[in-house]
Amino acid sequence: MTISSYLLFLFLACQVISLIITLATIGKTRDAIRDAYAGSSVQNPDQVADVFFAIGIGSGILLLLLAIALGVLALFNNQGRNGSRITTWIVGGIMICCTGGGLISGAAGSFTSGGGDTAGGPSGEEVQRRIEEAVPSWVTPVSLLLGVVSLLALLAALILLALPKANEFFRKPAVGWEPPTPGASYPGYPQTPGQSAQPGYPSTGEPGYPSQPGTPPSSPDRPDDTPPTDRPGTTPPSS
Repeated sequence: MTISSYLLFLFLACQVISLIITLATIGKTRDAIRDAYAGSSVQNPDQVADVFFAIGIGSGILLLLLAIALGVLALFNNQGRNGSRITTWIVGGIMICCTGGGLISGAAGSFTSGGGDTAGGPSGEEVQRRIEEAVPSWVTPVSLLLGVVSLLALLAALILLALPKANEFFRKPAVGWEPPTPGASYPGYPQTPGQSAQPGYPSTGEPGYPSQPGTPPSSPDRPDDTPPTDRPGTTPPSS
């Protein structure tokens, strides 16, 4: 569970770095797209660039929010909550599809992977070439590396959550019957001789117990209050 949580936090860190890189280079990318469409027959090159800008920012923020949700779920997973584990599988599956699709698109080129050119606009290869010239050369390899690390970390975290040891961790212990503690008294049950009476229960008056209220205590020398009988060598009292 600890390793799975660390992997989810690693995935979150990779998404944060990816968003920072996107925000740092999205302006240059938009300018490159606008310049590429400016020399074509497209009437609104700025609109095309703005659409790309909005998609890039929106997708980056959405991925970051889902990654934050996985980080929060990792904290609940450490507490043994099975509902958070199921939610982690659902959100993690969505993130695997998104990350894998973005990784394939980034490796093939976001504009050349479409297989066709915009009507009246520049070719995908031309747009991709302008983008690569506008952004620093380290952006593409670093983005691909972050995508690979994110995908592997998320896959490993989801697999660890499905192992038998994880099932034992999330399984709640069954509440069994506990035997009574020796010497303890319970309401409605007789007490063991030699024990003191519990509060709220009258004593029985047996040896070892205090007498009930209103009962005269017996003398230790005489077991009862019967008058003495005649004994040999003893003169009975006169009338």
